[in-house]
Amino acid sequence: MDKIMEILPFLVPIFILEMGVLVYTIRHILTHEHYKMGNRKIWLVVTIIGMNLVGPILYFVLGREDA
Repeated sequence: MDKIMEILPFLVPIFILEMGVLVYTIRHILTHEHYKMGNRKIWLVVTIIGMNLVGPILYFVLGREDA
């Protein structure tokens, strides 16, 4: 239990950052209609399943279309 309490101050900001990026990515997916690759449903699944920052990063690198 002591080990968890030692690393908790480092884990909380990382968790908050991950949730913030996830919410921003889902909001972006839901408000835009055009994607470089795939469609809205695919990117929602990739983002939610890969929510440990991999899914959102994949979306912004491969799926987001700058229109």
